[in-house]
Amino acid sequence: MSAKPAPDGSGKPSVSTRLRLQWEPAQQSWVLLYPEGMVKLNQSAGEILQRCDGSRSVAQIVAELEQAFEASGLDGEVREFLRVAADRNWVEWA
Repeated sequence: MSAKPAPDGSGKPSVSTRLRLQWEPAQQSWVLLYPEGMVKLNQSAGEILQRCDGSRSVAQIVAELEQAFEASGLDGEVREFLRVAADRNWVEWA
């Protein structure tokens, strides 16, 4: 797996194997757990990362989010989040 998305968008992101994504009731949010601590995610980040399982393309993730939230035009925002997440080593690309 690489740290950067495929330029053509064909890559399939997954949460880094060094992290664990889980719902944290005490925080009332999704969090990324790592040995040194935790990152509390906002709702959008949690929704995107839940779908980053290595089996969905970015286009599939966007389509699922647009359907789930009855929204359109999310592609740019999702791609930008995934770029930042890759820079932070939160996601890896197949």
